[in-house]
Order: sequence, then structure tokens, then C-alpha cells
Amino acid sequence: MHDKIYIAGIGIISAIGQNVNETLGSLKTSTHGIGRLEFIDTIYKDKMPFGEVKKSNEEIKKILGLDPEKLFTRTSLFGMIAAKEALENSGIDIGKYRCGLVSATSVGGMDLSERFYDEFYADNTTGNTDGIKGHDCADSTEHIADLLGIKDYLATISTACSSSANAIMFGSRLIKNDVVDVVLAGGTDSLTRFTLNGFNTLMILDKNHCKPFDAARAGLNLGEGSGFVVLVSEKILNKLNKKPLAEVKGYGNANDAYHQTASSPEGQGAFLAMSKAMEMSGLQPEEIDYINVHGTGTGNNDLSEGVAMKRIFGEKIPLFSSTKPFTGHALGAAGGIEAVLSVLAIQNKMIYPSLNFSEPIPELGISPVTQLIENCKVDNVLSNSFGFGGNNSTLIISGVK
Repeated sequence: MHDKIYIAGIGIISAIGQNVNETLGSLKTSTHGIGRLEFIDTIYKDKMPFGEVKKSNEEIKKILGLDPEKLFTRTSLFGMIAAKEALENSGIDIGKYRCGLVSATSVGGMDLSERFYDEFYADNTTGNTDGIKGHDCADSTEHIADLLGIKDYLATISTACSSSANAIMFGSRLIKNDVVDVVLAGGTDSLTRFTLNGFNTLMILDKNHCKPFDAARAGLNLGEGSGFVVLVSEKILNKLNKKPLAEVKGYGNANDAYHQTASSPEGQGAFLAMSKAMEMSGLQPEEIDYINVHGTGTGNNDLSEGVAMKRIFGEKIPLFSSTKPFTGHALGAAGGIEAVLSVLAIQNKMIYPSLNFSEPIPELGISPVTQLIENCKVDNVLSNSFGFGGNNSTLIISGVK
């Protein structure tokens, strides 16, 4: 069994950048990607903001060199962009190793299914059924694998907003148990009317720019995109003769079994997930330099997560912030995107601000970072991803000396 799991490459696309360099530039200048929708026809287009990737499907297909006439879901296209960048960033020739792909999504191919439904509803004798062939969550996984030539192990995970954090955990376990040598792990999700309408029905969408952990928080801003990391064992890393970007030092998953869409008041699931990750990492609470909180901006999540953090860290909570005011909440892709952001925080010795914060939640009395901090010690990052159904996951990503 391999003990250590390293991150050898990263790739990302979101509302704040279409690759790692663009993303880093936005973070350094506190430039968010929340705004008006361009690519979805909905009555809410001008009523609330979203973290939309400002590239059409056609433009992304051109970037990837794909057949412009072939139908791909937007979820698949995002995943192909980020996974390709991560693999290229790692410099790994997958033909030399047993390579796996663990990709996560919650929306799947809903965007093309919606297009088919519109056509079919107007005339049930028509409708391009090719559009619904990509509806299944695993469709995007297969397209990513086909593009990159990954054949040894494929898996798809869908656990709501913790999906891609769980993909990274599962990928780490595959390497630890010598199932494969290299794993491309992360997630991808696109904005759809289905998602928008569903979250709006729950009344947890902010009509303005979201403000996580603020006393006046009013909900989340939905986003889209993809984030992937390349995982390798120490044995493979030595063969590559390169320094890793970071190490996956710990992870934990737990379910508080409290409610379908709400976290427990005492933050039990979050507390257990963080506790398990801390125990695996072997780190002491004071060794965590930064927490990338799940931080959706909803009344329930932020209070529950804050209570769980206080249970873990007491009154000495590490510096923390939510990056969702930058990217929007990308659902199944959130954990993958934020894992990449965690690596960038370590690599660039920086801690991101939690945009729009002004006043602490009275019950918590804690405040996130509100200004970019540079040239600081960031050796260990704890990243939270919590999903509907109580599926809570925590990753601890650490620097390598």
C-alpha cells in the first residue's frame, strides 16, 4: 500500500478564468466572475447573478479541436478543458502507467436534455434524440477519457456538492491500494435551467452578489466550471523526477443524516468530516494555515459550518474564506475547483478574500479574510465541500518541502 498521495498537475475553468493562469490573475486582483447570464435563455437572466463561463460551447469545441458538428454537453466540454490542462501540467505520459479517471458531476447532460425537451414539447413527432444520449452523468467521464486516452479505470461520482471532493478521495484510495498508478480526479458541472429553477424553488438564491458568513447573507450564486488534479504515488513521483505541487495529506467523509437539503444545527456531518481528515493528516489544529470553507452564503450552511469549525478549532479558528463569491457555487465541480485553488494558495503563498463580507454572524462572532493576503505561510489548507443529503467531505492539501 502506498502511504503518500501527491498532486502532480492541476487544471481549471470557471467564471474567473479558462485556465490556471487566468484564474490566478483574477484571484490576485480580486476580480470575480459573477454577473448576467449569456448562454441560457431563462426569465431569471436579468433578475439574479451567476458565475457563468464566458465561452460558448462552440468556442470550447474549437479550443479542444473537436468536430464542430458533434453534440457535446457543456458539462463534458468543461471537464475536457480542465482535465486536459491538468494532465499537460503534470507532464505525465499516461501510456507508461496504469491511469485512472474519477470524474464527478451533479448536473450531467441536463443542458442538452432541456434543449430536446423544448423541441419535443413543441412537436412530439420531432426532437433530436442525440441530445439526451449525454444525459447520464458518466457521459462526461467517457468523453474526458476518450479525449485523453485513459482506459485502465473509469469511475463517475455524483454526491451533490461534495462530488468532486469525493472523486479526489476515491482517486487517492485507488492509488493507495495499488489499483492504478496515476489518477486524474475532479469534477465538472454546467449551469442549466433545471438547476436554476430547483435552487430558486428552495429559495436559497441571492438576487445580488452572495456574501458568505455575513450576518445579512441571503443565499448563493450558482456557477459552473471544472477542476481536476493529477494524483500520483511517491513511487511514481520518483520516476517522474519532478517536485509535486502539493500532497493530499488527509480526507474525510461523513453524513449527519439530518435533512435532505439542510445541515444540522450542531454541524455534526461537517465536524465528523473535518475530524476524520485531521486525524488522517496527523496535523494539529494549529498547523492548519487556511480553511477554504464551503461557504455558500445560505443561512443554514454558513451557521452550521461555523459551529463545526468552532468545535474543531475552538476560539483559534485559522484564517478562512469562501471563494464562491469569485466563481459562484459550481455544485458537483466545486470541490475540484477549490482543490485547485488550495494548491494555488500553497504555491503562491496567498490567502484569498471572502468578497462582500461586512458583519459577522451574531451566533458565531467570527470573520473571514476580507483582503488578499500575500507572502504568507500557507503549508496546510483544509477545504470543505458539503452536499445535499448530508454528504460532507473535507480535504487537507499540504505543501511539499
